[in-house]
Amino acid sequence: MRAVRLTGPGQIAVETVAMPEPGPGQVRLKLEGCGVCASNLGPWAGPEWMQFPTPPGDLGHEGWGVVDAVGEGVSEVRPGDRVAALSYNAYAEYDLADADKVVGLPPALDGQPFPGEPLGCAMNIFRRSDIRAGQTVAIIGIGFLGALLTKLASDAGARVIAISRRPFALALAKKMGAAETIPMEDHWVIMEEVRQMTGGVFCDRVIEAVGKQWPIDLAGELTRERGRLVIAGFHQDGPRQVNMQLWNWRGLDVINAHERDPAIYMQGIREAVDAVASGRLDPAPLYTHEYPLERLDEALNATRDRPDGFLKALVTYK
Repeated sequence: MRAVRLTGPGQIAVETVAMPEPGPGQVRLKLEGCGVCASNLGPWAGPEWMQFPTPPGDLGHEGWGVVDAVGEGVSEVRPGDRVAALSYNAYAEYDLADADKVVGLPPALDGQPFPGEPLGCAMNIFRRSDIRAGQTVAIIGIGFLGALLTKLASDAGARVIAISRRPFALALAKKMGAAETIPMEDHWVIMEEVRQMTGGVFCDRVIEAVGKQWPIDLAGELTRERGRLVIAGFHQDGPRQVNMQLWNWRGLDVINAHERDPAIYMQGIREAVDAVASGRLDPAPLYTHEYPLERLDEALNATRDRPDGFLKALVTYK
């Protein structure tokens, strides 16, 4: 099979390697594609702790495809089943996953890409945000995740204020149901606009979906007394400082909405399958860039540089 290795900072090689064999309790997937995650950008930059070359397919964890072999003791999944998987070497044509880490894709999703892990993350973040009808919710950062959360929150009856630096992302947020949009340009201007929009009380829920210091600072300022601040951005470039005096004074509930329990990951993926298959959620317009396996480097660079119109890159295997 073909598989990608990272050979150095910002460098890949596509190699032909042996196809993996499923062990007991495992399935092998013939992958159709894999989403590209911003969490890859740390290793892609080549930090001191990174070891090159990486194992074949390493870092790819948003794969979907068809089961083509099963290991001993596997009965709930069969060859031919189309699934989304939580696996970890999916920048390759085949990967292995534990049988309980795959979710079947119904016929309604035939032919559609389905990067299950980020879609499941959106569902899990939404659940932990505890968003209800009538609340005012600010979402800071309208990328793939922020756009999905805008749709979920607005459909739940919340009034969504979308804050993002890119004009096209703000236009997208409107399409996804945002009641108001604010360019992410000036800290104090944003605070004043939200103050006026909310009668001076600020927001019941604020979701930070960027992963940088300034959005964390802004998110705290925009959360009302006894409100909930949800950290959904992936903070991978070092420590953060927080305004603990403000957080204490306002009595904020602060939620780090990143899951580590695989069972919760799978719960989110199952909920995402149901939401997309039923038509409640349509992520298709958010898959803005598609690359073949041998151009994974371009996909990672686009994920890092975020050119105009970029939301989510998929790598697909023909």
